[in-house]
Amino acid sequence: MRAAVLRTFGGPEALTVEEIETPAPAAGQVLVRVRASSANPVDGLIRRGVANPDLSLPAVLGSDVSGVVEQVGAGVTGFAEGDAVYYTSELATGGEAYAQYHVADASIVAPKPASLSFAEAAAIPLAGGTAWEAIVRRLAVRPGQTMLVHGGSGGVGSFAVQFARAAGATVLATAGTDHQQVLRDLGATAIDYKNEDFVRIARAHTDGAGVDAVLDTVGGHNVGHSSEATREGGRIATVLAPDGRLDDLYQRNQTLYGIFLTRERRRLTEMTPLFERGVVRPRIAKTMPLDDIVEIHRLLDDGHSAGKLVVELP
Repeated sequence: MRAAVLRTFGGPEALTVEEIETPAPAAGQVLVRVRASSANPVDGLIRRGVANPDLSLPAVLGSDVSGVVEQVGAGVTGFAEGDAVYYTSELATGGEAYAQYHVADASIVAPKPASLSFAEAAAIPLAGGTAWEAIVRRLAVRPGQTMLVHGGSGGVGSFAVQFARAAGATVLATAGTDHQQVLRDLGATAIDYKNEDFVRIARAHTDGAGVDAVLDTVGGHNVGHSSEATREGGRIATVLAPDGRLDDLYQRNQTLYGIFLTRERRRLTEMTPLFERGVVRPRIAKTMPLDDIVEIHRLLDDGHSAGKLVVELP
């Protein structure tokens, strides 16, 4: 099978498309013919040796899969050859999703939303799952609440804005100058983080009280600053380790959640009805073939795409 292989840590050019052996499913696993994957920031971190520096090379990267079950391992029930599925793969071995075939434990695989294309479904599992974990399971956003999302035009952020709105919340979101319309299209009040003070705007929208919940997908000092924009007893979630002092959190009785995505089927099946009904849609910045994996990772490293970068498999 063809796959994008990483033989040494480095820049995008470290990835090469090669012929490698097709895997076979063990007991409890399924072999999936991959129709599409997507590029996530963690893929770039792994490629550079920043995340998972002990990864055994050569390795195949990629953590999102959407495709069709090719073969079912012993003991697997609920799936059959030809079923359309999607999931996010384990990262211990790099993810291995930038390939024509992928083996996964059946316990993390879910039926693909029927209303979505394979490319659309591939844009969901990691980013959408992270947003769901934050908005629904941890922050427990409810109707009538006000939510602030940092990085609302990105992969995780764009799902977070939509999930929060689907939950009945009013959403404020930050992004760069070029992506303000993306936020408005998602139904959020757009904040230009380069030229506007999100604390002032958050307090102005809540009569000085502060928002009920915040999701940070950007990092740096955002968590500490977000405490000022959050009400007494409010909730903050972050997908990155916070920098700086966090004194205000305990002084204001606020709760801070760290979000690190585990792999499971249930989260995907919980999200699926929103995608089936068209309440939430994945935002795709660009779809490119596997042969363009170097260019895809250059765009990934640039970090300015409004939406997901999808990899289509031959």
